Formats: sequence, structure tokens, C-alpha cells
Amino acid sequence: MSSAQGFGSNSPRTKLTQSQLNAILLRHQAFRKSQPGGVRANLKMRDLSHLDLSGIDLSDADLSGAKLFSARLTGANLANANLYAADLRLANLEKADMRRADLRGACLRGAVLSEATLVEVDLRDGTLLHYDSSGEMYAHEYEDSVLTSELTAATIRGADLSRAKIANAFVMQTDLTDAILRGTKFMRANLTGSNLTGCDLTDADLTEANLSGARLSGAVMTGCAINRTNFSGATLIGAILDAAQLRSPNIQAAVLAKTLENPDDDLRDILVEHLSWIDSGGKAGKRADLSALDLSGRKLDGINLSAAILQCIALRGATLTGAAMAIADLSLADMRKADLSNADLRGVNFERATLTGANLTGVQLGPVHIQTMSGHIWRANLQRARLGMALLCKADLRKANLAGANLAGADLTGADLSEADLTGADLTGAVLDGATLDQAIVEEAIGLQG
Repeated sequence: MSSAQGFGSNSPRTKLTQSQLNAILLRHQAFRKSQPGGVRANLKMRDLSHLDLSGIDLSDADLSGAKLFSARLTGANLANANLYAADLRLANLEKADMRRADLRGACLRGAVLSEATLVEVDLRDGTLLHYDSSGEMYAHEYEDSVLTSELTAATIRGADLSRAKIANAFVMQTDLTDAILRGTKFMRANLTGSNLTGCDLTDADLTEANLSGARLSGAVMTGCAINRTNFSGATLIGAILDAAQLRSPNIQAAVLAKTLENPDDDLRDILVEHLSWIDSGGKAGKRADLSALDLSGRKLDGINLSAAILQCIALRGATLTGAAMAIADLSLADMRKADLSNADLRGVNFERATLTGANLTGVQLGPVHIQTMSGHIWRANLQRARLGMALLCKADLRKANLAGANLAGADLTGADLSEADLTGADLTGAVLDGATLDQAIVEEAIGLQG
């Protein structure tokens, strides 16, 4: 048991005051700069609970077994830090840099890691340690015992966990909305009931992972290994899947997009009711709700679905040229390679929709004026929409919300982006010849040439 020395209830943690910690941090800063008197921070088994460590540089520091319960670490630099078996319950690590940190056996239950950088972190099992019900660590009696890393009930929205190692970890009831999980290793991890809406799981490994009851609407799962993955009751409506994945037997246990028994007749009836609803101002007919339906590949040119509810609809490869879909809700829709050229999409909701390779030439995505006298407008919402390699030539995108949208490689020749919000949008390789960007918000936009 020599490898467990220094950990456990027999070696109580030493509580540090803020002033004592500041002295250690000063020496660590000098160490990082190779200055005289510099010493690498050794906070092994120290109690740093409730302290404010916001913005500090503890990269390469030793925090193994440290108690950081409810500590404030927003924007902190913990790159390459040793956080083996650390207690980070309820800690605030928002926007922290934790790339390549050793988090084996760490407890992050209830922690906030939104927008944190966790690239290549190691969250696999730790050995010889465990937590008791009060959160204290103690050594096991058997050398083959393990301490499983825990992210239960954590908030990890928009964080980057690319290529992270999370095998066998508990990630139950965890909010991973919009997280980047490209190439992440989740083998045998327990993700029961977690929210993975809109996350990027490209090339991730979910082999034997438990995703029962998880929400994966709008999640990109292309190239993701799902061998023996438990999808019982998981919501995969609107998820971006490969054809081979859709043939996998275990996928059938998930909640998937529905198909109409008699699509032509059923659609005709729905559209008649919807047009009556539009013409009567909602007094007759019925508003169309095609949410969670799979209408991929269908010819729907000129269709009128203005103000319809189309959440998580699958329209992959469908043709909707000249369609009227103003103020329609197409959030989390799968519209890869769909033809929407010259469609009326004013005020549409495309939040987290996937339009990769879609034809949006000449579309109207400007605002809708709700009340002429009041001046109120309804902007098109393309927040976090995926428009990579899409054709947006001469598209009207005035005042559109494109915050966090992926426009990499998109053709925006002659597009009008006046007053559009491009905060954090990815325009890498986008063609902007003749495009108008007057008064557009381009803060933190990627790939936009000045």
C-alpha cells in the first residue's frame, strides 16, 4: 500500500489560508518563469475549500488529493496539473484551462466546467483510493481496488473535452450541452440521464457506455463507435448519425425520428389544416407540427410551412426550393444537403440545426416586422447552427443571430450580413467576396480576415 501513502483519512489535509496560498503561488509564478527562488507549487493533500483561485496559474502544480470543495477557479490555468483523486465537488471551473490535467479518480460532482478547456484530460480510474459518504478519501484494503472518476450532476456546457479519457467514469445527470467531445474516450462510462444536446461526438468512442435516458438531439455522432452501447430510452431525434450507425441493433432501443404511414396523404391533410390556420389567423384549422418526423429526400418545393413547428425534423437531402417557412421553428433539424434555394426563411429558428452542404442560395433570412407601428422585429436565429460548406450566395442575413455558428468553407458571395451577430462564429475558409458586413458584430469570430 506504499503507493497510497499521503492519502486518506489517516493523513488529514492541512487547511491553507488565502495568504499562505498567495505565498505559494508567488513562488510557483517565479518557478514558471525560471526566476530565482521559484518553487513548483506542492499542494498535495492541502485543503483549499471555498478559496478564491480565479485566474491563477497553477499549471504543472501538484494538487493530488487536494480538497477544493466549492473553490472558485474561474479562468484558472491548471494545464498539466496533477489533480489525481482531488475533491472538486461544487467547484467553479468555468472557462478554466485544464488541458492534459491528470484527473484520474477525481470527484467533480456538481462542479461547473462550462466553456472550460479539458482537451486530453485523463479522467480514468484512479487506484487504491475511494470516497466515503461525506466525501473524505480513504485507502482501500485491496490493491486491485479503484477510485472511479465522477462528473455526476456537473455542468459542462460548451466545454472542450476533445480526446479526453473518460473510460469507466460516472457522468450521470450531467449537462454536456454543446460540448466538444471529438475523439473522446467514453468506453464503459455511465452517462445515464445526461444532456448531450448539440454536442460534437465526432470519432468519439462510446463502446459499452451506458447512455440510457440521455438526450442527444442535434448531437453529431459521425464516426462515433457505438459497439454494445446502451441507448435504452435515449433521445436520438435530430442526432446526426452515419448510415451504418442507423443499422446498428442497439440504436433501435433509442427514441428515433418517426415516419408517416402514408406520407403523401398525411402531409396533404396537415398542410390543408395549416393553410386554414394561417388564413384565419389561428381561428380555424390547425398549426402544422412535424417535429421529430423523418422526411429526408422528399420533394417539398414551394411548400408553405410559415410559423410551423418543425423541431428535430429530418429533411436530409430534401428539396424545398421557394418554400415559405418564415418564423418556423427548425431548431435541431437535420437538413444536410437540403435544397432551400430562394426560400422565405425570415425570422426562422435554426438554432443548433445542421445544414452542412445545404443550398441556401438567395434565401431570405432577414428579420420579420411583427408590428409595423411599434417597430418590433423577429430576427432569424442561427445560433450554433452548422452551415459548413453551405451555399449562401446572395442570401439576405440582415440582423441574423449567427453567434457560435459554423460557417467554415461556406460560400457567402454577395450575402448581406449587415448588423448580423457573428460573435464566436467560425468562418474559416468561408468565401466572402462581395459580402456586406456593415455594423456586423464580429467579436471573437474565427477566420474572418480584417
